[in-house]
Amino acid sequence: MGAHLVKFLEGKVTAIFVTSRTKHSDSEKIMYLHGNARDIGFLTEILKKFWDVIIDFMSYGTDEFKSRRDLLLGATSQYVFLSSARVYSKSEVPITEETPRLLDVSTDQVYLKTDEYALAKARQENLLYDSGRRNWTVIRPSITFSETRLQLGVLEKESWLYRALHGRSIVFSEDIADKLTAMTYGWDVSKGIASIVGNPKAYGKIFHITSKEAFRWHEILEIYLEVLEKILGTRPKVVMTKKSLNLRISKYQVIYCRYFNRRFDNSKIKQFVDVDAFRKTEDGLRYCLEKFLKNPSFFNINWTLEAMNDRAAGERTPLSEIPSLKSRVFYVIERLHLSCVLRVLRKGYHFFVRNYLLGFVK
Repeated sequence: MGAHLVKFLEGKVTAIFVTSRTKHSDSEKIMYLHGNARDIGFLTEILKKFWDVIIDFMSYGTDEFKSRRDLLLGATSQYVFLSSARVYSKSEVPITEETPRLLDVSTDQVYLKTDEYALAKARQENLLYDSGRRNWTVIRPSITFSETRLQLGVLEKESWLYRALHGRSIVFSEDIADKLTAMTYGWDVSKGIASIVGNPKAYGKIFHITSKEAFRWHEILEIYLEVLEKILGTRPKVVMTKKSLNLRISKYQVIYCRYFNRRFDNSKIKQFVDVDAFRKTEDGLRYCLEKFLKNPSFFNINWTLEAMNDRAAGERTPLSEIPSLKSRVFYVIERLHLSCVLRVLRKGYHFFVRNYLLGFVK
């Protein structure tokens, strides 16, 4: 969303400043502030200047955000906070901004003791409400896709598309495949964010910027497969498991989001942006996947999940494809299902000696 938003705002504002840990060359309107926005020292320094609008894409822990809230709100006329549609609880009717949040209605006490993403975002929304200010706007995007981000259920492209392009099976799951989802093109979400920038009518309010279309995940998979077959000349194989393998990795994202049917009522943001002009989901997914395939580039691969996928599909990844020795070791251990050994290695040798060997000797 951020890359799209910068491009969209470039033609509409005088200047845009972007924080980045990587050095970039400035352009006529886009200036880069080199540093880590998570560093409170760096943040304090750049917030000595008063900004017309701050659009915050950072993902904070609740305590971390609490220590920054007043600093951020005090340095701008409008603070735009990127929350998430994951805050919403299960709903069998189209979700509005007033749909109850998980934080408010969940009875799962173990879950509520965590600061999992959906809970953290909701708690941070509360901190804005309790700030005594109203110069903030909360945006709750749903699943957003782009030329570099293509999700399948809980899987990023690094966990399904990478496999397809390397001749291995896509591993998906029946428990998610039949659930409804709303997916929105990143450019349209950015257009929606830009529409409320500097607009006092949006102050102190919450909006989700989502498509009103809903697809089942197996329909999204079919769109991907058709594009891949067209471009590659062969249709990737698909292996369906009963349960999502990611229940071991991102349990709450699965059970408190992807297990829910998600439809959205996007009429509230319509006063600012023409939601009817949003790109159709299927057209957008085809376009983005086709564009990505012209020059495919992946972020870091989760080799433990790759081993789980390979085990489910009865396949193997050549070790020469795995870049580091450590990743190869974890891949082999997980592929052979030696999970107890994997846990020991992750906790460390000294932990093992202290808690297992000494206990055994005693």
